[in-house]
Amino acid sequence: MSIEGRQFPQFYLTPPAPCPYLHERQERKVFTHLIGEQAAHLNDVLTHGGFRRSQNIAYRPACENCCACVSVRVLVDEFKITKSLKRTKSLNNDVISRLQTAHATPEQYSVFRGYIDTRHGDGGMADMTVLDFAAMVEDSFVDTQVIEYRLRPEFPLAEPDPQKGALLAVALTDQLQDGLSMVYSFFEPDAAQRSLGNFMILDHIERARKLGLPYVYLGYWVEGSPKMAYKNRFRPQEHLGPDGWLRRDD
Repeated sequence: MSIEGRQFPQFYLTPPAPCPYLHERQERKVFTHLIGEQAAHLNDVLTHGGFRRSQNIAYRPACENCCACVSVRVLVDEFKITKSLKRTKSLNNDVISRLQTAHATPEQYSVFRGYIDTRHGDGGMADMTVLDFAAMVEDSFVDTQVIEYRLRPEFPLAEPDPQKGALLAVALTDQLQDGLSMVYSFFEPDAAQRSLGNFMILDHIERARKLGLPYVYLGYWVEGSPKMAYKNRFRPQEHLGPDGWLRRDD
């Protein structure tokens, strides 16, 4: 292989497949591998260009005649919490978050399995085994972390170590040069009334603020997709378009 081939990533295009967000549409993705010493830098650059990470793959939509998927990042320093999000924060005042190394545990997999079976039983992750889950969390060449969300020990549920607090939710998060990128998150389905997905975003905004990072990357927003509507609650934000990242306040 030439020096150029080793230094520059190769990109590939997937065949058409049913779109998971918009009915009766087809999706295609362009992707490359995130491996080797330059993986972290490449992950930074590609995330700024609208890519997302899944294990050691960076991908972005490359659909014909459709550009509905829009990369979204929250402006941390200007974020204004709404009344609805304040209620979400209050609902979870008995929850604490802990930053962990990217190491998978049976407890995490149990929550993940319940989340997938309840909410995404027909999705691409439905057949993930505990080994697949461990690979998703641990097999990475970039700066990634796990953030666990647990009930405070004084509010124990049925859990082997009540002093540690019951595990409610988990976020797999990359730290970039200019922000935190929420790669994947999941939560205990029996705790759906807590709006833990929104709570985890609030926690990431606060974490980014303390780290002096200007952005929290939320992945793709798709207009017209109910699955993505929640991302509009975190304003102001920037959307990536043909002219770069542009501010959206509405």
